[in-house]
Amino acid sequence: MAKVSEESGTAATELPVEGLERLVRVLRDDGYTVVGPTRRDGVIVLDELESADGLPFGWGVESRPGGYRTVPRPDGAAFAHSAGPQSWKPFLHRPRVKLAEFERDGGGLTVREHREPAPRYAFLGVRACDLRAIAIQDRVLTGGRHASPDYRARRDGVFVVVVECTEPGATCFCASMNAGPGVEAGFDLRLDELTGDGGHRFVAVAGSAAGRAVLARLGGRPADPGTVDRARREVDAAADRMGRAMPDLDLRDLMAGSLEADRWNDVAERCLTCGNCTMVCPTCFCTTVTDTSEVSGTHAERWQLWDSCFDLDFSHLHGGPVRASARSRYRQWMTHKLGTWHDQFGESGCVGCGRCVVWCPVGIDITEEAAALAAESATTTGPAGESATSSGPAGESATASGPDEGRAR
Repeated sequence: MAKVSEESGTAATELPVEGLERLVRVLRDDGYTVVGPTRRDGVIVLDELESADGLPFGWGVESRPGGYRTVPRPDGAAFAHSAGPQSWKPFLHRPRVKLAEFERDGGGLTVREHREPAPRYAFLGVRACDLRAIAIQDRVLTGGRHASPDYRARRDGVFVVVVECTEPGATCFCASMNAGPGVEAGFDLRLDELTGDGGHRFVAVAGSAAGRAVLARLGGRPADPGTVDRARREVDAAADRMGRAMPDLDLRDLMAGSLEADRWNDVAERCLTCGNCTMVCPTCFCTTVTDTSEVSGTHAERWQLWDSCFDLDFSHLHGGPVRASARSRYRQWMTHKLGTWHDQFGESGCVGCGRCVVWCPVGIDITEEAAALAAESATTTGPAGESATSSGPAGESATASGPDEGRAR
């Protein structure tokens, strides 16, 4: 008798590797645009899949601070790779969104709000860290002051196929952020990939009514308890093989109590303020709005664009930027991500995917910086959670970013 998933109450199904092609075909037949990992230009990226042949079978990843490359795998696994440069964010929270058009005709002005039909997405191969990131962006962008109609339209009805991680990268630390590698809820289908003894196959569990309907059309057979247990053991083992870990302490208190730490000067000497970390981060959401017009003056457009707190103009007010130094900008990003995000949204803004470590040109490691701040805090007389009140270099405020900072604007 098949073992029943504790999360969904649905019996686990064993699918042969050919079941991936059936899954892609069923989803496409149902009108979904299927997006999943594929290898292109030596990198595993996310793109539309017309068939399962586009998946990166037999490719893994070697990552390090400031370094990434794909490497062949002899087992032919399709999902045995860690996070690439893309998350699912660009498909839901687009880098460029046209908001409105303006037409001047004679003495009048016509304003047209711009709306585009949203694709009906099926995401194939979502990892635990990225599933958590999507949930975080849902909280930010589907309600409250930051609500985005474009995001909401694209998010509604997304069919999510999660693949639990068994091959964490050297820069992964999702386990220490309680964001993986296993997944308990929030998916339509969950897959666990198995290779070696017993052949290349998947253990599939439905997590929603839509998932059960799709799974019923894929065939397969009830998974025996031994196969299900092996899949769980491999995911549990991945948690013990994380290449990185955040310090085991209250990061929110650490950030609040480290605003005057010398470590910020150390990281400022290395940081290029390029903003790569915010671009690849699956939860960073900040935007700006820009207007462009034709030379004739008869047509103008308003666009929403991704923005970064590393941009010198991000905090520009009358008289200049609030955060002019690299020190203040890196501190703003890290203290918001790990600290004051809790004040805004009730949880951390970091899911431990490690992308900011890999795609930093100089290899700055957020886990290393957090550990260094913790070590420095331990040498001071005040507790880590005690707020600093003095000013940083050149009179820049050392106050932690409050609920209104790190905002979409």
